[in-house]
Amino acid sequence: MNYRVWMLLLLWLPGWAMASSCSLLIVGDSLSSGYGLENGAGWVDKLAGRLKEKAPDWRVVNASVSGDTTQNGLQRLKPALDRHRPQGVLIELGGNDALRGTPPEVIRQNLLAMVRQAKAAGAWVALLDAPVLPNYGKAYAGAVAKLYVDVAREEKIVRVPCFVCGVGITAGMMQADGIHPNEMAQTRMLDAVWPHIKSKLRRCPVKKP
Repeated sequence: MNYRVWMLLLLWLPGWAMASSCSLLIVGDSLSSGYGLENGAGWVDKLAGRLKEKAPDWRVVNASVSGDTTQNGLQRLKPALDRHRPQGVLIELGGNDALRGTPPEVIRQNLLAMVRQAKAAGAWVALLDAPVLPNYGKAYAGAVAKLYVDVAREEKIVRVPCFVCGVGITAGMMQADGIHPNEMAQTRMLDAVWPHIKSKLRRCPVKKP
């Protein structure tokens, strides 16, 4: 079998295809898992579609789980990094912590650990602000909002301002529970994230197997 035939066979192997592309790992909660939506309708699914057009060397790996807290995310991140070996990681967690009144310092330490794990694995990181309902007062909400700014500044990573806050105050954009955005809101959510990460997607620094 000659060299040209071998190369054609290699191009058809799944492992070769995986090695020639970069992956963007999304670690989030119900806002990113598509809670209450039809399959393929969430903002992460729309991100995958946009990558095919704007950054075809990149693919999305959605590791988001409804109900997850920052502690859950921290427990799941290392196995996900080992399995998928992503070049980029988006962390969208903290909203469920805030609903439970988790101390801001605990949230901060969990996020810091996640960011540092992802960076140690060679990935760039984007941190998405969590929406915080006023259940525990302005002081608590302010402390949670500030910790995202602090973590992003300390670790020198991309920070995405609250990507659901705009749809949360827009009529017709929420599901009946008043907490989760509906299908109409998903493109707007993606549009709120995209400007902050698109420069990271211009180049695909493929890792060797």
